[in-house]
Amino acid sequence: MLKYDNIKKIIYKLDPENAHFLVELLLKNVAYSNWLLSKISKHFSLHDISLQQELFDTTFANPVGLAAGFDKNATMLKALSALGFGFVEFGTITPKPQSGNEKPRVFRFVNEESLQNAMGFNNDGLDKVLKRIKKNSPYSIPIGANIGKNKTTKNEDSLKDYGILIKGFEKYSNYIVINISSPNTPKLRDLQNEEFISELFQMGVRLTKKPILLKIAPDLEIDDAINLCQVALNNGAKGIIATNTTMDYSLLKDAKNFGGISGKVLKQKSFELFENLAKEFFGKTTLISVGGIDNGTEAYKRLKAGANLVQIYSALIFKGPSIVKNLNKEILAKMRQDGFKSIKEVIGSDRR
Repeated sequence: MLKYDNIKKIIYKLDPENAHFLVELLLKNVAYSNWLLSKISKHFSLHDISLQQELFDTTFANPVGLAAGFDKNATMLKALSALGFGFVEFGTITPKPQSGNEKPRVFRFVNEESLQNAMGFNNDGLDKVLKRIKKNSPYSIPIGANIGKNKTTKNEDSLKDYGILIKGFEKYSNYIVINISSPNTPKLRDLQNEEFISELFQMGVRLTKKPILLKIAPDLEIDDAINLCQVALNNGAKGIIATNTTMDYSLLKDAKNFGGISGKVLKQKSFELFENLAKEFFGKTTLISVGGIDNGTEAYKRLKAGANLVQIYSALIFKGPSIVKNLNKEILAKMRQDGFKSIKEVIGSDRR
């Protein structure tokens, strides 16, 4: 396999969105070759039963997943599965196709190993994505559907959008994520309120038995975040994902004044909110931690703090495809060092 450090030199000469397009093109075509998928899986995957756990009525072979935003249109799921992920979340998907915000809308901060994006839920829309998923099912790992409202849908009409998407992906995902925390759709974060969350999850549990999770922003005050998560759980949510990208532009010296920041600079902010949520909700629901995770030490820290699962995004871009295997190797090493025999013993060990 080519060294990723050499590949990065080429990738970083390209506009971030163009680079992502080339990676997507490669991974889409890899999926047509079972031989290539097998070779990739053999090189990049790590299999150890002690990393395995049962969640959402399915088996997660390891706790490291890919967050929404990388595979927006579910075009790379088979190839990403071969890279060793324990699960992959696609999207964000809206009912109707939309092109997203004006370009340039993705900015790479190499030294800080961080990204800033203002994509705006650009995606192929429910019908096309669903057709693609049906064609390529089943998948070898659990997949999650991250869903959001169309930009042109008024907030007061948002429930209809989410209802359409929940019904659409009910049979073709292991879990569904409500995205009302992206900073890139105007007024979307205004939906992070008690009334809307109550109505949304009450509707969701009427429409499907599949677990529906709430993804929240890192910019909420801790008390507000706890309260909104409690409202979601009281009305049927089966888990919390913390966190989405941040609008705290002070984290990057040359940040734009729009969009959301992800990557290494989000690490502390994301963990602080997650830990406060874990103190409140560990043992009561499924918790997924995302934001700035780029090494096994950080992933292990999130698991011990109460995360059932962790997700990466920017780290895949900056560290390369070996990161999944490396994270799992480091988690295993730390488990053995601490005397844990299974991932289930690790999860929430700081809370007990």
